[in-house]
Amino acid sequence: MWLVLFRLLIVLVLALAGYSYSPFPDRPLVGALAGGLSALAVIGLELKTRRVPAKQLVGSMIGGVAGLLAAHLAWGALRGVEIVGEHFFHVLFVVVLMYMGLVVGAQHGEWFEPARIIAAFRDSSRLHQYKILDTSVIIDGRIADICETGFIEGTLVAPQFVLRELQQVADSTDSLKRNRGRRGLDILQKIQKMGNVSVQIVETDFPDVREVDLKLIELAKKMGGKIITNDFNLNKVAQLRGVQVLNINELANSLKPVVLPGEVMRVFILKEGKEPGQGVGYLDDGTMVVVDQGKKALGRTIEVSVTSVLQTTAGKMIFCRWAESGSVVEENGRRVGERTDRFRAMRPERREGDRSDRFTAADRANAAVPANAEAPAVEAPEASPDGSTPKPS
Repeated sequence: MWLVLFRLLIVLVLALAGYSYSPFPDRPLVGALAGGLSALAVIGLELKTRRVPAKQLVGSMIGGVAGLLAAHLAWGALRGVEIVGEHFFHVLFVVVLMYMGLVVGAQHGEWFEPARIIAAFRDSSRLHQYKILDTSVIIDGRIADICETGFIEGTLVAPQFVLRELQQVADSTDSLKRNRGRRGLDILQKIQKMGNVSVQIVETDFPDVREVDLKLIELAKKMGGKIITNDFNLNKVAQLRGVQVLNINELANSLKPVVLPGEVMRVFILKEGKEPGQGVGYLDDGTMVVVDQGKKALGRTIEVSVTSVLQTTAGKMIFCRWAESGSVVEENGRRVGERTDRFRAMRPERREGDRSDRFTAADRANAAVPANAEAPAVEAPEASPDGSTPKPS
């Protein structure tokens, strides 16, 4: 209701303005009509723009103002130059630039959202968060997978002395080192082709420092960045010198599944352990599982119960107990339980064979006895289970 009244007030005010300050001399009624029509046009525009998103309205307004400002500056630069049709070109500049500003601003109105503006400044600061790559982490290759997931922010820095070391490894006479070096160069090229990662090659070198690890530390101090590596020794030395390090191995260990004592898991016993009777298996992520008395299940997948978990710098070790180990006893490399089962399975066949042989021998003996011979003595029948004696047939 208030909006309707406000619209009527706008029509009335513009109509009175047209009547009092008529642009048509001696025609106040025509001026009042022009003012009323102008008010209706404004109200119609307001109804149309109600469906337009606010970000597009803000963008078009900012773009239109920017277009007018650009037209004013452009026409100011041409002031004093004699141009045929000066007024036409002046109007052309204003209309074209204001139109371009309105259209572009409406299409990209999200640029002017406060959150986008703040994020733009933050992203510009993130670009200067340098992550310096070590030779070992480039050859390792897992850094490329981490970059694809988007967990690495800032700029990845590949120093020139690291590239020289990679090239020396790739040119080595040892085939293993040569393959590792070429793999590192391929990984670095793969990272450079990623659209969400910024890679920078720096020529900064420190001639007074001979070791590559110390050069990385000095470069990190100079650029205020962090070193990405999986070298344990470089990790410790950099921390002692006050340089932050991102260790890929520590990240991998932190992402391994958490197991608690008492949980049951299935593991394949791959080899024998160091202690007598131990068996060793591995989870899918490479975590070592040590099973007490697991040697008896070598080459089998068994269910074990977790007893303890040991976290070391090299990784995580899980110690387990096999509940069924007590029921399996080894003798000369064979399981006694399996042997007894096998012997039991063979006994019925031997009994049937013995009976058939005995009956055949009895038939042969009866066939050899003459007709007038005395009948053989009949053995007394055995008592039945209920104590009664069956009658002879």
